[in-house]
Amino acid sequence: MEPVNTAELAPRPRRTVRQILKSYFYWTYPRGCFHYDVLVTLILLFIFLTPHIPGWSYGDKPSLVAGPLHPMQVVANDGHGVIVTVAASDVNLDLRTTASKQAVKKALRKAIEPVTGDAVFVDDWQTVTDAQGNVAWKVWAHR
Repeated sequence: MEPVNTAELAPRPRRTVRQILKSYFYWTYPRGCFHYDVLVTLILLFIFLTPHIPGWSYGDKPSLVAGPLHPMQVVANDGHGVIVTVAASDVNLDLRTTASKQAVKKALRKAIEPVTGDAVFVDDWQTVTDAQGNVAWKVWAHR
């Protein structure tokens, strides 16, 4: 008969709640153990449930502005910003009406926003005609 090792049979001291939380924070558990599975479950619950909790907002709302129907040309303006050429049909503005300067600036800013982002300022603009005879707006903008 083999001798019994009493060190293996001795009960391990119980850990305090603080020690358990500390080991959760530093993620000291090996993969496949109970506490590891608890951590992974808590993370997955956080990811999938927080978007549905009222009052919890990440601020990531979809853009209300629809994307452009036609391609836009964006060219650097010698370090002063960008020059964006956008089709007239993508700008919510009728070329035949005489709109105020502010209304034109606002419509052009909304039209180029999907490409430049919302932190852009429109400096100047002019209407141009391409080789196919399509009317477009040439917009000078900066951040």
